[in-house]
Amino acid sequence: MNVYYISILLFAIPLNILVSSPPKNPSILTQHHTPIYTPRVLSEKDIKSSNYDNDPQMKKVMKKFQDSTSERLREYDERMKEKRQKRKEERDKKIQEIIEKDKMEKSLAEKVEKGCLKCGVVLGGGVLPVWGMITGLWYATWSQYVAIAVAEAATNAGIEAGVKVGLVKVTEIATKTLIKSGGEIPTMDVLVKMTTGISADNVTLSGIFNALNSAMPNKFYSGDYSQFSLLVQQAAQTPKPFIREYATQAAEVTKAFADAKAGVLTQAGNATSTLTTAITATVITIVVIVLILVIIYFILRYRRKKKMNKKAQYTKLLKE
Repeated sequence: MNVYYISILLFAIPLNILVSSPPKNPSILTQHHTPIYTPRVLSEKDIKSSNYDNDPQMKKVMKKFQDSTSERLREYDERMKEKRQKRKEERDKKIQEIIEKDKMEKSLAEKVEKGCLKCGVVLGGGVLPVWGMITGLWYATWSQYVAIAVAEAATNAGIEAGVKVGLVKVTEIATKTLIKSGGEIPTMDVLVKMTTGISADNVTLSGIFNALNSAMPNKFYSGDYSQFSLLVQQAAQTPKPFIREYATQAAEVTKAFADAKAGVLTQAGNATSTLTTAITATVITIVVIVLILVIIYFILRYRRKKKMNKKAQYTKLLKE
């Protein structure tokens, strides 16, 4: 077996050399036969002419296919036209709704704006100045009238209080003076009637004695009131010594007149101040209302313009 193996190996070596070495005569390996090759390229004649052109069944199938295709395309075009028309109608309808809604909102906003503007103009340009002028004239007239009325009321109150205190002091002085002589003194009602019509300048102790002396009836000079009449006449004719003697009583009469007059003036001043405050508050309220209306007008105008711009852009996009 070893001999065979060695022989095979020795034979393989020259065989390998023979195969790998180039041949000395290359013409031996050249093929002497022509290969049979049929190209598969169609000629122009084959391309132009088809086996199915003259086939009636194929023509019928092709015609049927073309008809069905044309029908489908026509139906597709009709559906597309209907869809486009429907979309166009919906778009036009939406645009019309937007336009109508916008017109309504615009009309409402314009009415509100005009209303606010008219109110502001009427109040600010017409009512408020006229009302201010009328109020000013009325207030000036009313203030003058009130001042006169208050002064008159204060004077009357002072006269009433001063005369009342003065007659009390006259009665006290007469009682003290006539206690020894036993003369009688008229009642307070009689004395009040005698001092009716006394002026504010005469509301003093000496002035009250002068008023009593001027209004003294003649019958008082004789009879029970004669002593009182003489006392009143003496006080009226010599006021300075008399007032010097009864200075305290004279001061009380003057004080009563002044206090009563001041009290009435104070009350009237408080009432006038309250009314002035009310008028001022009314004016301020009207001014604030006018300002609020003007502010509302500008806010509505700004919002309407902003909304109109948005609507215009949206409508433009829909039309495109």
